[in-house]
Amino acid sequence: MTRTDRGRRLLAVLVASLLALCACSGGGGGQDGRTYVYAVNGDPMTVGLNAQFVGGTYPILFSAQLMDTLIFMSDDYELSPGLAESWELSDDGLALTLHLRHGVRWHDGEPFTAEDVKFNFEEIVPLQTYGAMLAERLGSVEIADPSTVVLRLTRPFGPLLEVVSQQFMLPEHVYEGTEYVTNPANKEPIGTGPMMFGSYTPGQDVVLVKNPDYWGPPSQVDRAVYTVVQDPNSRAEALLAGEVDGAVIDPSQQERVRANEHTQLLDHGMFPQMVTTMFNTQNEPLDDPAVRAAIFAALDRAAFADTAMAGIGQPATGFIPPQVDWAVNPDVNFDRDFPRDLDAINRALDEAGYPRGPDGTRFTLRILHIFTLTEVVKTVEMAQSMLAEIGIATEVKGTGGAEYSERVYAEADFDMAFVRSTTGPDPSLGIANWYVCNEERATGSNPTGVCDPEIDAAAAAALDTNDKAQRGAAFQRMQTRARELIFYAPLAWSNAGFPTINTSRWQGQDAPRVMAERVPWSQMAPAEDRR
Repeated sequence: MTRTDRGRRLLAVLVASLLALCACSGGGGGQDGRTYVYAVNGDPMTVGLNAQFVGGTYPILFSAQLMDTLIFMSDDYELSPGLAESWELSDDGLALTLHLRHGVRWHDGEPFTAEDVKFNFEEIVPLQTYGAMLAERLGSVEIADPSTVVLRLTRPFGPLLEVVSQQFMLPEHVYEGTEYVTNPANKEPIGTGPMMFGSYTPGQDVVLVKNPDYWGPPSQVDRAVYTVVQDPNSRAEALLAGEVDGAVIDPSQQERVRANEHTQLLDHGMFPQMVTTMFNTQNEPLDDPAVRAAIFAALDRAAFADTAMAGIGQPATGFIPPQVDWAVNPDVNFDRDFPRDLDAINRALDEAGYPRGPDGTRFTLRILHIFTLTEVVKTVEMAQSMLAEIGIATEVKGTGGAEYSERVYAEADFDMAFVRSTTGPDPSLGIANWYVCNEERATGSNPTGVCDPEIDAAAAAALDTNDKAQRGAAFQRMQTRARELIFYAPLAWSNAGFPTINTSRWQGQDAPRVMAERVPWSQMAPAEDRR
């Protein structure tokens, strides 16, 4: 019996046991299908479940189910009321008035209040990546009345509403007077969301249960079991067999997904993702923009999308995805600006002072990537062959996420790096940080060594106004300069990292989502018995 077969058998036993337990306890599951099962590739509790204090896939995944934000933002960037029923932004952009919902309660039964909101913006929001940017411009937080909170800024902040939409509210009575980041509640979060923390079994699963007092449309799911299935083949087999309802699986499995009437890869529900490449401009020969441009031109973005991403990627032709059309620079076009003309690329490298040696090699580049991102691994494999065509040798190193971050950000120990990331809720938040100066080498920001005054000024201008047209013009200037320097760029937009679902037990998993990353609990319904 193979490891995959053993993994599938153990998973099937586990899921069956969970469903039987749910049925016996009267909480749904079993015959009525009220238990939803999602396979994750690692133990979520290694980093915790609270996205206010730590980034990454799992904290966001769980926070989106357990907690609410004041303003919801969907994956297509639409804003809608959350814990705030409505809001107004003053004409000068310096005052945001939030009108809070009445009758909302935390999972422990305590009321959600304006004092909670004030506490969050004064104490918690500054600790979150996006929130820290807002905190720098936040002058005061005022409680105008028991259901109204006013944020007063010292200067305009372009992505104000977008940042507010990413702040999960935490209960003051649980966090006040504690060490926020190490508070045990981060592993058993108390929120106001449609699901509540149920239980955790180390290395096995995290269980969420329905919030019976949710202020919004109630969940149709009684229990959600996030079961750990590390082996990617086991996850795929379990999903295709209907043993789990959702999972992120290898892009190479998508042909089987398309052939199965009950499975589909979601194309929504999360912000757009991108596979990118970056250059360490502190190392020769990558300190020369002409060399970087030649290398980037040699990378066949269409081939990456078609092959490495199994046809579920779209070649990038610019720095900002088409979904954010107001910020896209129409004068930037990678197909025109960096054509894959091998003769011209070879001439450019010769002219830059890097002719081929006796063995046909110009120089060697050290390439770094995260080995668990399978479509990135395949992109790197293809890139090696593409670079070899123009006389560039490569030394490839696949690492875990922690080592990748250490080598890329702290040590600058790479020549090129490939990674998958998200575009985020606004270009100032999920894109611009890869281009502005990062002298402190903060994780998740520009690690290339480029500090360009034009780029920094354009990014700052986009932050300093609430006028979308002015923000768009600033981003266009940023992209023009980024094209000239070409040190970080997307290769393809892709939903390869999105969940794949099996609809044999649950319908409605593909429903539109009012909040990015949130499962559409209220719109789901048990599928009819297919036995």
